[in-house]
Amino acid sequence: MRSIRSRTLLLVLGVLSLSLTLMTYKSYSDAQHEIAELFDAQLAQTARLLQGLVGRDMPHSTRQALQAALNQAIQGQGTTGKVVNGHPYEGKLAFQVFDEQARVVLQSASAPAGALAQLLSPVRQTANLSNTRAVSEPLSSHATQLAGFHTVALDTYQWRLFMLHDRQDGLWILLGEREDVRGELVGKVARRGLLPDLFSLPFLALLVWLAVGWGLRPLQKMVELIKARAPDNLAPLLMASLPTELEPMNASLNRLLLQVTQLMEQEKRFIADAAHELRTPLAVLRIHAHNALEAADPAERTEALQQLDMGVERATRVVTQLLTLARLDPSGVRLSMAPLDLLGYVRNELAELIPLALDRDQELTLDADEAGDYHLLADAPSLGTLLQNLVSNAVQYSPPGGHIQVSLDAQADALLLRVQDSGPGVEADLREKLFERFYRRGESQGAGLGLSIVQRVVELHRASISLGQSPLGGLDVCVRLPKSSCAGQLANTH
Repeated sequence: MRSIRSRTLLLVLGVLSLSLTLMTYKSYSDAQHEIAELFDAQLAQTARLLQGLVGRDMPHSTRQALQAALNQAIQGQGTTGKVVNGHPYEGKLAFQVFDEQARVVLQSASAPAGALAQLLSPVRQTANLSNTRAVSEPLSSHATQLAGFHTVALDTYQWRLFMLHDRQDGLWILLGEREDVRGELVGKVARRGLLPDLFSLPFLALLVWLAVGWGLRPLQKMVELIKARAPDNLAPLLMASLPTELEPMNASLNRLLLQVTQLMEQEKRFIADAAHELRTPLAVLRIHAHNALEAADPAERTEALQQLDMGVERATRVVTQLLTLARLDPSGVRLSMAPLDLLGYVRNELAELIPLALDRDQELTLDADEAGDYHLLADAPSLGTLLQNLVSNAVQYSPPGGHIQVSLDAQADALLLRVQDSGPGVEADLREKLFERFYRRGESQGAGLGLSIVQRVVELHRASISLGQSPLGGLDVCVRLPKSSCAGQLANTH
């Protein structure tokens, strides 16, 4: 991906180029309009000067002398025939003087042929006269169409014409100028305005590049600081005088480092506790194995093997719960939230758990209103783990011949799952400790992870759990599961 510096440079240069293009186009349009106005004013002024020089009663010899003098003046030539202080644009200016019968009275050498005929062409097309009558009529009869400015095509060039009517002498003065003169001048104005911008653009790009680099220097310092840190250094990043834009990034990184630190500490405690819990069962298994090997009496050997089998079963239960808890930890959980009929699901799960209760002559029942709506959005496997742990705990702590009751209650926005047993119960001040990992009461053979797993499943579903006194005499565990989909949004973020 392109760097922020390059992206910023391209964006700034793109905006500048677009702005310069629009400003140049506007300047070109304004220059074209103003130059056209200036040339039009010069045409009108020159026509009025000719009007003052040429009269109807001027002798023919005087008119010829004036013709020669005007030709020399327009072409920039003196009496010697050489160009004196001339200008390239002068030869592109022309004039003609007509009388009322459209006869040429005076004209410059550069005057285009057919200018008057081009101006009279629309008159011939619109008049209800023959071409002969239209030409033979006095030009003053078409003063409205002829007077003023016109743009016509003559001799492969576009000409700007100005026609002035001298009513006193009955003359028509036609001044013309080629449009390429104006276009050339406008082009020079545009180029002279654009070229400095084009030449300054690379220098401006260099300045922007340096300025962006200077602005990104705090970010570069942060990158260098992170690269220089040791992998095991999870202390917060401390940087002085951070720009406002980098403060949220620095705060987010420090928050992430804190979360990673907490997670690593949690993992360390988990590994230490797991090692402690597994050390004792393994030592016991070794003792039972030695006893079985060294037993001379078959009865003693059988008893040692039975103890070994029970120890393996307990170690297997500890390992299974450890793996379950690790799977539900934030670093590895991937719940799949989907619509679920909780009543049908609980009924199927309890059918698999009934043998546990029958082994201890206990009664396992389900109490639910069949007419209720038990649909919600949840992860079925993790809810199965929750139910198995609650029922297993109830079976373990209830006496032989006891009773375990599972009930479901459908509310408007949540479902209540309750597991009650007839065991000895737990004092109110000790109930919260049941959620701590590896906490066990009495001579229990469990690993002390059951309710920790239940609590983790409850957190992932944004549910709530409470412990109380069961009417049956033992512990009452109540889980409130919301029906909304917010639980799925939370779980999928882990």
